[in-house]
Amino acid sequence: MLKVAPILLAVLYGLVMYRFSVWRTKRELDERSTELADAGLKRLMDRMAAALDLPRIRVFIYEIDPVNGLAAPDGRIFITRGFYRKYQQGEVTGEEMASVIAHELGHVALGHARRRMIDFSGQNALRTALALVLSRFIPGIGVWIANGLTSLLAARMSRSDEYEADAYAAALMTKAGFGVEPQKTLFTKLEALTQSRAGAVPAWLMSHPKTAERVAALEALEAKWGA
Repeated sequence: MLKVAPILLAVLYGLVMYRFSVWRTKRELDERSTELADAGLKRLMDRMAAALDLPRIRVFIYEIDPVNGLAAPDGRIFITRGFYRKYQQGEVTGEEMASVIAHELGHVALGHARRRMIDFSGQNALRTALALVLSRFIPGIGVWIANGLTSLLAARMSRSDEYEADAYAAALMTKAGFGVEPQKTLFTKLEALTQSRAGAVPAWLMSHPKTAERVAALEALEAKWGA
């Protein structure tokens, strides 16, 4: 029984963390967001809604400065105030912003948003279990090894989700008549847009594939669809 106790504790910890993460995320987004009201972007979103046979696409502004977009576990789509500000200042076009929304719609449609929350709690549970087990055999550094292994797993899963959401967005943008060019041009801008201070890792790029690889994947889709 004592041998399986760390695993049982990790599973319980994961369940508690999942419930807490869902509650905390929903409360944060409810308190710090309002529905986007922009006539220009609405026209673009209406084109995507028509391509999806939906009456409308609702998008919310999340009141934080970092440039990012996100899909909540409950299916809501958010762009940050910082990202919307870049659009207002002309650094990002309406079509490029539409590609961000399409990407986040992909996360929702493909189940990534809810799965990521589960993954987060599951990774914490795995990290806890590994740390408890490894610390018995490698005191002092077992925790570091556990953190490293779970971080590598999380990064790999996150990048896989990004490629899938990119492909979904490319298909939607193409069906809506925008093509994939706005996605590609936005990717080339992201590092500059998200760089908040010298030497910092841009928030958008921390868990995303490299820009050149994402553009190459889109170009491969273009070639396949154009054949």
